[in-house]
Amino acid sequence: MNKTELINAIAEQAGLSKVDAKKALEAFVDTVSTSLEKGDKVALIGFGTFAVAEKGERTGINPATKAKIVIPAKKVVKFKAGAELAEKVK
Repeated sequence: MNKTELINAIAEQAGLSKVDAKKALEAFVDTVSTSLEKGDKVALIGFGTFAVAEKGERTGINPATKAKIVIPAKKVVKFKAGAELAEKVK
C-alpha cells in the first residue's frame, strides 16, 4: 500500500474527505518524526512503538575489494509491533 492508497483507505474508514485524511496522515507523520528527533519514544497501545536506537561503530568488509572498513555509529528508527497488531498478522 502506498501513501495515496493509505489516504484513500483512511478517508473511507473514517468518513473523511481525502483532503482531510491527507492532512491527518501528514500531521501524524510530522508529529511522530518530531518526537523521534527529540529522542522520545512514541507508543500506540495495540499497534506498536517507534523508538530511536543507537548503533555503535563497527568494522565491516567492502565486498568489492575485501578491504576492512569502519562503519560509523548512527541512530536508527526501530518499530516494535504491539500484541494486537502481531496477532492480526499471524
